Amino acid sequence: MAAVAIGFTVKSGWASVVLLGGPATKPHVIDSCRIELSDPAIPESRQPYHAAFGTARPAGAERTRLVAGVKRFGRRSVTGAIRRYQSLGHRIAGAGVIVGSLIDPVQIANDHIRIHALEGQLFREVVRDGAASMKLRCRIWRERDLLGAAANVLKLPEARLRNAVTALGHEVEGPWRAEQKAATLAAWLVLAQPRSVRNAILAEE
Repeated sequence: MAAVAIGFTVKSGWASVVLLGGPATKPHVIDSCRIELSDPAIPESRQPYHAAFGTARPAGAERTRLVAGVKRFGRRSVTGAIRRYQSLGHRIAGAGVIVGSLIDPVQIANDHIRIHALEGQLFREVVRDGAASMKLRCRIWRERDLLGAAANVLKLPEARLRNAVTALGHEVEGPWRAEQKAATLAAWLVLAQPRSVRNAILAEE
């Protein structure tokens, strides 16, 4: 069976997931879904570093409990999605992950911006660690860099890429918004890497 790739667009508390089949010269969407990275039964776990009115949740037992819960719940969601695809016989070549930012929260002086960065880092690492636990190589891109990176690797103009990704959405039911399109491009980039390169890529930020 031909290799496929999985793409994730990571948000606060959830991720959009797209499974893309090859070849890279003519990809097709196999599945598109949403997974929860935080427990819907615990609404505050969606933003564990936030307290009321956008203020920072103080360090302590409550924040520790919420963060630990996200790591457990989110990792199960990621590995569950990957296992489901593998159980259907798909040989997943790797994972592409799209995030809003890669900045180190320690470098941010503004409290409100820093807690958003902490949550971005948390959910990004949950997805990456879940993929790594399933022996998948993982590449991470910032959303604002994605289209340029894809145009360079795939040797296609950005406008043509946008149209191609939009057209791929006609193959699936459900929403086909920016999150699904970004996850698709991430998976496409993984498919476009030669097998020898894919096998050499280590999980990275």
